Amino acid sequence: MEISEIGEFGLIRRLTEGIQPQNPSTIKGVGDDCAVLSPAKDTETLVTTDLLMEGIHFDLTYVSLKLLGYKAAMVNISDIYAMNGTPRQMTVSLAISRKFAVEDIEDLYEGLRQACSKHGVDIVGGDTTSSVTGLAISITVIGEARREDVVYRNGAKPNDVICVSGNLGAAYMGLQLLEREKAVYNQQLKEAQAKGNKQEIERLQSIQPDFAGKEYLLERQLKPEARGDIVKALAEAGIKPTSMMDISDGLSSELMHICSQSHVGCRIYEERIPLDYETAVCAEEFNMNVTTCALNGGEDYELLFTVPLSQNDAVANLPDIKVIGYITEEQKGQILVCRDGNEFQLKAQGWNPLSKQ
Repeated sequence: MEISEIGEFGLIRRLTEGIQPQNPSTIKGVGDDCAVLSPAKDTETLVTTDLLMEGIHFDLTYVSLKLLGYKAAMVNISDIYAMNGTPRQMTVSLAISRKFAVEDIEDLYEGLRQACSKHGVDIVGGDTTSSVTGLAISITVIGEARREDVVYRNGAKPNDVICVSGNLGAAYMGLQLLEREKAVYNQQLKEAQAKGNKQEIERLQSIQPDFAGKEYLLERQLKPEARGDIVKALAEAGIKPTSMMDISDGLSSELMHICSQSHVGCRIYEERIPLDYETAVCAEEFNMNVTTCALNGGEDYELLFTVPLSQNDAVANLPDIKVIGYITEEQKGQILVCRDGNEFQLKAQGWNPLSKQ
């Protein structure tokens, strides 16, 4: 069905039908001029927003609209967890080109709703409009935290230990796999079109690449998970981080943000950076240094945080958390200690959406 058949408000009704608030702080959600929220007393309101553009942040050649919706929600939910908060509400705004049917946008919303349901988030509003440049998705997530529980980037102190959740570099390797297969497909399709070989063109359009054994890497790229479980585990253990970020642009970049805003230095150890076996195998296949992938790849959406040295043993005993180094005085710089003992200054080589390349 073409979107023009039902119009903007008809589309909104279809997308939001059946949405029921899950949070007591949601007084009024979709259906009025504004959402009405009533945060609990003694809490801080957390707000994050993200804009995703087709051709810049996602490629519909290999990303389904359902997975895109799921990921778009998760990357914003992750920001709330990175402040040691709880996500509560979400608004979703879409700019849609004519190439999309109603059913396409319903698939996108299905992914959004699945992610929100998983983390107890209410979709409370948004906007839709037309686009001449493809699909654009703007999401705002509202969360809350007790005033004393909010964690910023600027609280790291010398001798704090540096921790990360999960493993790093897998999402980046998943992207490399997808981009490689896209390049091969495009080249073969170009050659078939140049020869006018309709049978080969039809064959190419019907085949799917073989990603057997690489499923974990693809899932990390296409369907990331916000680490609310880590925030919960830290709270249950009585551990409040002194600083925290989620890893969207690469470990090096995020750690340098913490150091800059906290006016400290750091030392991290290559041998302690958590890596998945599939990531290491795939990096070797692409002739890449797996540590470089972990430091600069981005889109892992794991949590990077610091805790006081006195809580080193407590945090090290929590599942899926690895201590990778410690905070130093600012003048000592931001150092990576390699397996062979050589030391290098960290560099921010992760994703930069405004770079010239």
